[in-house]
Amino acid sequence: MAGALGAMVVCAPAQGQIIGGGIPLPTQALPSAGLPDISGVRPLPRIDRMTAPARGLTTQVLTQARRLGLDTLVRENPRLLEVDDQGAAVVRGEILALSPSPEALTRLRSAGFTGGRDLDAGELDLGLTVLAPPTGLSARQAVAEARRLDPGGQYDFNHIYSDAGGGAGPAPAPANRSAPAADAIRVGLVDAGVDARHPALRGARIEQHGFAPGGVRAQGHGLATAALLVGRQGRFRGAAPGATLYVADVYGNTPVGGSASALVQSLAWMARGRVPVINVSLVGPPNLALQAAVRALNARGHLIVAAVGNDGPAAPPLYPAAYPGVVAVTAVDGRRRILPEAGRPARIDFAAPGADMAVPAVDGGFVAVRGTSFAAPLVAGSLAALLPKPDPRGAAQARAALAGQALDLGPPGPDRTYGQGLVGFDLAARPSAVAARGLLTRR
Repeated sequence: MAGALGAMVVCAPAQGQIIGGGIPLPTQALPSAGLPDISGVRPLPRIDRMTAPARGLTTQVLTQARRLGLDTLVRENPRLLEVDDQGAAVVRGEILALSPSPEALTRLRSAGFTGGRDLDAGELDLGLTVLAPPTGLSARQAVAEARRLDPGGQYDFNHIYSDAGGGAGPAPAPANRSAPAADAIRVGLVDAGVDARHPALRGARIEQHGFAPGGVRAQGHGLATAALLVGRQGRFRGAAPGATLYVADVYGNTPVGGSASALVQSLAWMARGRVPVINVSLVGPPNLALQAAVRALNARGHLIVAAVGNDGPAAPPLYPAAYPGVVAVTAVDGRRRILPEAGRPARIDFAAPGADMAVPAVDGGFVAVRGTSFAAPLVAGSLAALLPKPDPRGAAQARAALAGQALDLGPPGPDRTYGQGLVGFDLAARPSAVAARGLLTRR
């Protein structure tokens, strides 16, 4: 495809603190996509702010929580966000073009579209461009017009992706530091930022970088998923304690955090650093730019592990988990039952604990969690121990090896409920065992 991969950004990325010897970063700030000034706009609490008792959370509440949170986000930030033709949240004033031809860009500019620069994001060898619509056009109208002007082209929205579970709100500003790792395991996390000083992460080596306005901002959901990957605290331990963790913060401190452009750029950063296994506990609609990045990483032998989401069994598939090649993870409770709110896409690869469990909290204690967000990192950490570097054959072997270790539940053999089987059930720290306080759910 024409052009180098550019991962579109809603603003120039803040330079995160990176420990020496880490993944190389661009030497120049990437250009802004031209969003309106967001100073003075109050970011909504992300979808991770409500602490609630375990009782009273019906399946209907759990399955609607993500959508209601995004609806609120759009409603309270109309200058920055709008919805696509399916009602999904998107960045206002931007559309994404995948490898547009020079002739197509000329037609688009003649019609009033502006921007059109390929943004370099490394080695994935795709051409991604951010375009600003003509004045007065909504994102829906702009995508339709771009497709009309260039019927053979690929144009999409800059969708917003949300986490697939709860979190604990903001933590103190993070500080990177390294400690001797237990082994050579390397794993990536696309999520919110983490506080690398937290007791649960003291044994791990943390590298992180921000891909949304505001740079790296530690939040509870990022801490929870990071701890499940590489953490250890008291009776709690993650799937790969002491491993090196690469954290891509795609949320920052802005309502437009979690955009498809931020996800693509974060995945390109992981590719540049040859991080073999990448956990994505985020969900959203299909998106051409994200799909292209996932396909390129799969071809290079990376494993992307993603949560199937909590919108319920009747909901449409959520992405990136539903893309071919992605390791799709569902969640079980303490009795090995699939969570009723878990998504049921056509393909499930593994199940892991996602309820009746606790994780480290930002205050140094523990808090109970629920959602497929917290199952995915247990699978990702387990795969990271089996795949030391990106390699297509090695990735297939790692998946097969983990399937051999998984506990077969449901009908004999792989099935659409548990996939290849249950992984990491012994890693679930029961709330009573760690004196967890409260249950974290999405707002």
